[in-house]
Amino acid sequence: MNIKKEYTNGELTIIWQPGLCQHAGICTKTLPNVYHPKEKPWITIENATTEELIAQIKKCPSGALSYRMNNEKEEDK
Repeated sequence: MNIKKEYTNGELTIIWQPGLCQHAGICTKTLPNVYHPKEKPWITIENATTEELIAQIKKCPSGALSYRMNNEKEEDK
């Protein structure tokens, strides 16, 4: 099952695919104010800047976390 959950701050949307998550914990260690695995929603995107979120997402070893910029149109990608 390819479940995707999205969280947005208006500028950026985080896409989380739980089926890919390896629970390496890099997200929670890098941005503990954003990622709270025992809470719902577990991502509070507004607790970090867009730049901080992008840098952290790029470190996700499984690819379970990805992002898109909301100002990009589909044809711009």
